[in-house]
Amino acid sequence: MQWLIVLLFISAALGFWFFYRQQKSLSLHQAAPDFSLADQAGKTRTLEDFRGKWLALYFYPKDDTPGCTKQACGFRDELQELVDLGAQVVGISVDSSDSHAHFAEKFQLQFPLLVDATGEVARTYHSLIHLGIIKFARRNTFLIDPQGKIARIYHSVNAAHNAGEVKNDLKMLQNKVTP
Repeated sequence: MQWLIVLLFISAALGFWFFYRQQKSLSLHQAAPDFSLADQAGKTRTLEDFRGKWLALYFYPKDDTPGCTKQACGFRDELQELVDLGAQVVGISVDSSDSHAHFAEKFQLQFPLLVDATGEVARTYHSLIHLGIIKFARRNTFLIDPQGKIARIYHSVNAAHNAGEVKNDLKMLQNKVTP
């Protein structure tokens, strides 16, 4: 009987993994989907607000959890270099503005954390996991160019290395387009 339960659990886990690995994604060089979401201070932010700058738009599952903290602090630590490269950083999860505000204050995050309470923006970016009453954002990052097109897509990123990857790719992309 226990083997049957273990087998069912493994089958369900493999089915979950296969289903979510097969989800569609956005494509490089396509226009990034627009959004209009409030940040941790209640200010509404849109994709258009970042036009003319590079944007590291990252989706993360949950405020103040180990992986999400590591990822956010990585962006915090690389923020000045990213800004010097003409980029801004924005995080998005389904958490509330109060949760975002506490998370940002606790870890001195100096970039917007947007509230996607319905998960609609995460879904548009193919970054939503919705399991009945539970929903959360997938750890995906999109590097959006100054014209609003997707320059890089990072799926299921390593939280500890995501900010460094984005910074290195941004440097490479800028060297590629500059004589």
